[in-house]
Amino acid sequence: MDLSAARLALGTLGRILIAAGMLILAFVGYQLWGTAFAEARSQERLVEEFGRGEAKPLEAIRAVPGGAVGLIEIPKIGVDKAIVEGVGVAELKTGPGHYPATPLPGQPGNAAIAGHRTTYGAPFNRLDELVAGDAILVTTAQGEFRYEVESAQVVSPRQSEVLDPTSDSRLTLTTCHPKLSAAQRLIITAKLTTAAAPATEPAGGPPAQTDTLDAGLSGDPTARWPAFAWGLAAATAAACTQVAARYWRRLPSYLLGAPVFLVTLFVFFENFARLLPANV
Repeated sequence: MDLSAARLALGTLGRILIAAGMLILAFVGYQLWGTAFAEARSQERLVEEFGRGEAKPLEAIRAVPGGAVGLIEIPKIGVDKAIVEGVGVAELKTGPGHYPATPLPGQPGNAAIAGHRTTYGAPFNRLDELVAGDAILVTTAQGEFRYEVESAQVVSPRQSEVLDPTSDSRLTLTTCHPKLSAAQRLIITAKLTTAAAPATEPAGGPPAQTDTLDAGLSGDPTARWPAFAWGLAAATAAACTQVAARYWRRLPSYLLGAPVFLVTLFVFFENFARLLPANV
């Protein structure tokens, strides 16, 4: 290989590495800020939805998948979020999710809520800072309830017994552990210190979704093909823009091609993020 060919190869490799680095930085930015923006918009909708549902009679209290079931506040770590019904990938993008097979917060038994650790608003990012006696406040259509933290433990994602029914009234919070890893689950257990509300039955019979500690937290394999397709679309848009800039006119090519590339790249990031553990 002569010197000119070697320079060309090194130049091409350098451009590829720079482009890859920029894509990685853009994806990190999307994970940290893009997902938080989406979650904030969802929270506005859920808070408004819950506000319209206050003071329901007992027979009308039903948890609708994807709907708001209450508010959770943890003063020590700055959590103030609406709770969504369900712990699937789509539900946990909008906020902390109530496990459908468990009682609603405030009711007798083991009410359980899952939440993201570092993405989509990261509602449970600082859950590891809670210690015995810390307050967790929950508001549902049945009233306001106060819990006090009793214990924290780290378990395997397979140890779903932490969601099992109990004879006492408690709240179980689950999230990935450690941060930036889905290897384990951090579990916070809190006891109800106010009077329990009457139990209600889920609408439409038993929940269709199996409650496991992996629900909504370990990636969605169905996103593989959409991620591939949108990644290919983004690469095609970038390549076409470069060709047009080289053989046509540079400025108009970038003005026309950049919006198409950015939109396809954003959708690619959305689908690629679905493949990853929810805490990454």
